[in-house]
Amino acid sequence: MARVEARGGGGLSEVVATLVVPVHPHPLLAPDTNEGYARLRVAFEEAAKRIEESGADLLVVYSTTWPSIIGHQMQADPNPVWNLVDHDFHDLGTMHYDFRIDAEFAHAWKLAAEKRGLSARTVAYEGFPIDVGSVVALSLLNPGNRIPAAIVSSNVYANRAETTVLAKACMDAAKGRKIAVVAAMSLSNRMFTQRIDPKEDRIHSLKDDEWNRKILEFLADGRLEDVAQLSRTIHTQIRVQKVVAFKPMWFLSAMNEHRNDLTGEVLAYEALHGAGGAVVHLDPASNGKGDKEYDEENVEVFGGDRGVLDAVEEHAAHPESTPRQDGGPALWEPVEGQGAVNSDAAPKPVGAYPHARRVGDMLYLSGVGPRQPGTNAIPGGPIHDVAGAPLEYDIRAQTRAVVANVERVLAEAGGSLNDIVDVTTFLVDMERDFAGYNEVWAETLGKVGPTRTTLAIRSLPTPIAVEMKVIAHLKQ
Repeated sequence: MARVEARGGGGLSEVVATLVVPVHPHPLLAPDTNEGYARLRVAFEEAAKRIEESGADLLVVYSTTWPSIIGHQMQADPNPVWNLVDHDFHDLGTMHYDFRIDAEFAHAWKLAAEKRGLSARTVAYEGFPIDVGSVVALSLLNPGNRIPAAIVSSNVYANRAETTVLAKACMDAAKGRKIAVVAAMSLSNRMFTQRIDPKEDRIHSLKDDEWNRKILEFLADGRLEDVAQLSRTIHTQIRVQKVVAFKPMWFLSAMNEHRNDLTGEVLAYEALHGAGGAVVHLDPASNGKGDKEYDEENVEVFGGDRGVLDAVEEHAAHPESTPRQDGGPALWEPVEGQGAVNSDAAPKPVGAYPHARRVGDMLYLSGVGPRQPGTNAIPGGPIHDVAGAPLEYDIRAQTRAVVANVERVLAEAGGSLNDIVDVTTFLVDMERDFAGYNEVWAETLGKVGPTRTTLAIRSLPTPIAVEMKVIAHLKQ
């Protein structure tokens, strides 16, 4: 059980139950329209029962659907009452809420956060809308307002250090209370962009479903800290570029002293308009399997540097100026010069060279990979993590992204894919990837008909599986 001595006295605060629940309104408003929604509703009811049995006297909700930009916000209206209609699913109806918020605790949490170096404030405005994730969580987990609640926002830019300190401030403010902590979040959060028949709901893609199940496997084993550690890799795989979906995992892990030996149980996992939604209960009792090492700095006070524990996120935000933390090269502004062709629509090079150079009617492209302009995300996922451990990836997605980047550079020079006359392709795993790469080639460049050479190489400068060297003849 996570017991923390509160700063300034007040006795041991302890987390008596930890839960992950989905943010979508379907289990609350439309459980009868889909068997999966109904199973989630039953799981919510079981989770509510377990919270009550835990003896919790404070319910803390960290919700990804209450984003904040300036610091961390705590709801401090003691009795918010409103009628909420979800922005995306207004057709499901109205969610009336009438909650019991522990305003005294909210103010104490704000002060504790400030003492630890965070920017924080309370909100207590009449009519201030409670977010949908918190409304769903409190409505189904705390019927009748049996337990006073607290709601905190998810800061869009907060890194792991900041989120860890926020959790420690929560424990400071609790002063001996028994806490049930809830993360209101999606797993994969890619949703369908058109209305669907609820009976046809499913997880948006196989890749999303695979990662969702891996997360749930870890949570079922009580390996909460391992999920928090994996979050940086996971979010690139399932395209959650701002990591918002996994900030709550950092929060939950810190609330539980970064433990990996909790007793976990997945009560339900279902699709919610394409996204993955799960109800998971983590009991503080040890599962007896032994804890794992917590391998990041255990920060007590936030110093204002959001790069302390999350160099990967900082690098993604400022790739042009931040050295890579995985041993790879820094990114460069494209080099100008006689005949140089550079495109803002293409990813920045990893060395001092232009995207392409034009000599007469010929255009010679530098090696082109699948990285995405601006974010440097790798469609289909990187081939290894920052520690060099191999990861599953999709060679077809990477190859399509390479072709798209080639097309961007050609467009900058006034050309198109039809102008390509020769391609040299480099694959880091010929045996594994040739078939998938060749399939995409046939769908794209194969229709143009350039000459081609495909080479097997040991590695590329970034964690990608494919790169192309292209020559084009630009027609006058």
